[in-house]
Amino acid sequence: MTPDNAEFIAEIARQLAAVSAFLGGFAATFLGILLQSHSPRRHVGWAAGAAAVASASFMIAVIAGTLVALVANPSAPKGFATPEFLPWARQVLLISFALGIYTNLLSLGLSGWIRSRSLGLITSTAALLSGVIVWTFVRH
Repeated sequence: MTPDNAEFIAEIARQLAAVSAFLGGFAATFLGILLQSHSPRRHVGWAAGAAAVASASFMIAVIAGTLVALVANPSAPKGFATPEFLPWARQVLLISFALGIYTNLLSLGLSGWIRSRSLGLITSTAALLSGVIVWTFVRH
């Protein structure tokens, strides 16, 4: 890994960690709100479960992103981590970030069904379109 490449990887990891921290806080807050709901509808449980998975995934992404940024930093001391660590940590970062994004969208999509069918259709459509757009960005 060249120093320029290492700085690029470190910066991407920092950005993903920062976005994950924000979205993880959103997911945790949304989970707290859903847990306060007294609605008997099963959508509450599914939305809360998805929010919990999103929050946990984003926490993992924050930790993995921070570790990748530290290890990829060109000024990190030699032997700071094993050579196998960086690819593994990057994979954990990307998988946990993607899982957090999609389960957050799932939670948002399900949340409308708690209130009404029409709102459920709107939130599900918005979540589905957002998921397709995210997938399109990631794919390219």
